[in-house]
Amino acid sequence: MNKTDLIEHIAKHADISKAAAGRALEAMLGAVTNTLKKGGSVSLVGFGTFAVTKRAGRTGRNPRTGKAITIDEAQVPKFRPGKGLKDALN
Repeated sequence: MNKTDLIEHIAKHADISKAAAGRALEAMLGAVTNTLKKGGSVSLVGFGTFAVTKRAGRTGRNPRTGKAITIDEAQVPKFRPGKGLKDALN
């Protein structure tokens, strides 16, 4: 499923237009992104939690040359599925 498919699904099941569903999806994604940028987390009970973790810097290798390179630390998004989502899949 891609973004267009998701918008169509939301529009059909919420009985709203595709334009309204698209705006709602964009608003939700924007809210999650802004919260994660600020270092917070977003918990959707029964679905899961979006959070930010810090990945430590490390030394890696350039696969082409084999030369050691330094990889900087980074903030990375993580998703931890909730019990409801896990139960629905199993």
